[in-house]
Amino acid sequence: MESADLVSRLRRLSHALPGAGVLHLPSGLSAPEAIQTIRAALRALEPRAAAGEGYLGSPGATRIYIDGAARGNPGPAGVGILITGPAGQVVERIHRSIGEATNNVAEYRALLLALERARALGCTEIEVYSDSELLVRQLQGRYQVRHPTLRGLHTKARGRIAGFRHFHITHVPREQNVEADALANRGIEEAARPALQGARSRSRAPRSGGTG
Repeated sequence: MESADLVSRLRRLSHALPGAGVLHLPSGLSAPEAIQTIRAALRALEPRAAAGEGYLGSPGATRIYIDGAARGNPGPAGVGILITGPAGQVVERIHRSIGEATNNVAEYRALLLALERARALGCTEIEVYSDSELLVRQLQGRYQVRHPTLRGLHTKARGRIAGFRHFHITHVPREQNVEADALANRGIEEAARPALQGARSRSRAPRSGGTG
């Protein structure tokens, strides 16, 4: 409904007279029309999304889903990255161990690796999706970066971001980031596997000893 039409209908509705539990509509205005007018007015009064929250995306952008995970915080950590093209096709899946780190450090390390890979792939417009509210809000300038280690990683990330023609980062629920999460955990598990195999080999090795 156009704004001018809505205002006109609201003016007509304003001539309604109250009754005993009912509203007497002016002549020429039906009850369905009155209900439609009220609903349209309510929709028009709804607050608009804040800048960035209703972001619809750039049609030609590469979309990158990232996640960092740590078991122990700090503990064995890994990063996972899913890179998709503008049409949604998978370009690259990455999982990597980063040694021991906190969860927040792992999230930043995932972003830095994603930016590095995007640059190597020749991407100029990227949109990053992360389920880390801290990471996203800090890059948006909404949260301060107080921790010294994170401050250094944040500065490094901002430097890499500056090299892209278009960059946008969005916070998503964890259930919308399941593949990157699985990749991050795979990085941790694959790093732990050689250590476990080595421990098993040592436990199976024959003990040396002499007779006599």
